[in-house]
Amino acid sequence: MIKESKKFKLVQSKKTRYLLPNILTLGGVCLGISSIKFSIDGNYSLAVIFILLAAILDALDGRVARLIKGTSEFGKELDSLTDFVSFGIAPVFILYFWELNKYGRLGWAIALIYSVCCVLRLARFNLTKIDNQQIWKTNYFEGVPAPAGGLLILMPLIFELSDLRLNFNIKDLSPYFTILVAFLLVSKIPTLSLKKISISPKATAFILLGIGTIFISLLYYTFETLLVFGLLYFISIPVSFFMFKNRSKKEISETSEDEHEDVL
Repeated sequence: MIKESKKFKLVQSKKTRYLLPNILTLGGVCLGISSIKFSIDGNYSLAVIFILLAAILDALDGRVARLIKGTSEFGKELDSLTDFVSFGIAPVFILYFWELNKYGRLGWAIALIYSVCCVLRLARFNLTKIDNQQIWKTNYFEGVPAPAGGLLILMPLIFELSDLRLNFNIKDLSPYFTILVAFLLVSKIPTLSLKKISISPKATAFILLGIGTIFISLLYYTFETLLVFGLLYFISIPVSFFMFKNRSKKEISETSEDEHEDVL
């Protein structure tokens, strides 16, 4: 009887390991769809906040799955579908109801271009396989990831929601900005990935302090903080490009030296 009880608990634990990350993923779907509802109601502040929360859940579900050893092919496919809803459809609908609809058919075409680029980016990501000899490439994405793209196209709206002001109407940049981000999604420009980053135990306190500072900033200066992170992300794109190129050159050089030694 005792052995059967232990076996039952083990099965239950395994189910929980697979269930928990998928619950987080489904939460992201609900947040994305809800953001569309808020944009229809004209509540753009809540719509943007829900996309932000969906991005946070997207960052957590994979890490939780790896932490509790609950990764699965089902979870991988579900995550991609969720990303398309929450970051390929919802943000561009928010933008369409806010500004793009004023451009008529052209505005709708721009919205479609972004969504198509997002789904192509996700399909490419699912098919990407990295050679074990080039494991360092896991530190980079190919193009801008969908969650980042979903938040980036909302930057003009986020600026409008903040207390910051410019001498021109930021709304006028929305169509061009959306097309730019759509291009970055399907581009092969390497962008930094924090999935494989390792944190030293000595740096844990500083990391927690940083997370706490960001949380407080988002709580009191939500849209201003998002603008700062959006700007920093744009700055990181050329930085990661040159880092990737330098690492590639180093790898090619080391490979050439090894082949030369083998010949000798």
